[in-house]
Amino acid sequence: MINIILCGCNGKMGKVITEVSKGFSNLKIVAGIDKTIDSSTEYPNFESIDKCLVKADVVLDFSRPDSLENLLTYCDKNKLPLILCTTGYSEEQLKSIENYSKIIPIFKSANMSIGVNIINSILKNISEKLFKDFDIEIIEKHHNQKVDSPSGTALLLANTIKNSITEDTKFIFGRDGIGKRDKKEIGIHAIRGGSIVGEHDIIFAGIGETIEIKHTAISREVFAIGSLKACEFMFKKTAGIYNMEDVIG
Repeated sequence: MINIILCGCNGKMGKVITEVSKGFSNLKIVAGIDKTIDSSTEYPNFESIDKCLVKADVVLDFSRPDSLENLLTYCDKNKLPLILCTTGYSEEQLKSIENYSKIIPIFKSANMSIGVNIINSILKNISEKLFKDFDIEIIEKHHNQKVDSPSGTALLLANTIKNSITEDTKFIFGRDGIGKRDKKEIGIHAIRGGSIVGEHDIIFAGIGETIEIKHTAISREVFAIGSLKACEFMFKKTAGIYNMEDVIG
């Protein structure tokens, strides 16, 4: 049995993960971390991971970037793998993740969906081939409570495209004013509204034809399943940085 400490346990994603975990016979959430304590959960809650004395095998984080340092310190102290599913980290925080990955195993992914990560792999293979004759634009849509924009997933996809193209390209976040589109641009556009779980549309627009690759998350369960599979994967891993490509294989 792989025992999990779930950070952000009482948020929307945390509750979905708790429910979905019941379908994994080899996983068990033994403690939860959240600023809001919920005594009705099936496991003990703590306001901070520093106060958690429950032994576990992995730490799964679906909270906020400001909890990162405490999580890194805790996992270093207890020699536990850390699965980071949060987005919106600063450059300083990303550097801290990189440094800690030299001493503890850290999993980091901008999107826990298997489908999104399959699309990301496809983009690595087709972006260079299409760039010469196609303009590239990314449109992402999320619910009105999402705090970071553009989404971590949109940036993941955009960076994959950019890194796959040998010519110089640049990101354009939204469009405003007067002027023709530059061939070197990769457009990234964010939409926020209602209860949209998550949509990402990659558009390759050519002369007389358009190719679109789209992923739609119908429910949060898709992210819960991916995060729990990451917990399975990270169990007893050695120090290093891992992502969903490692899980998919």
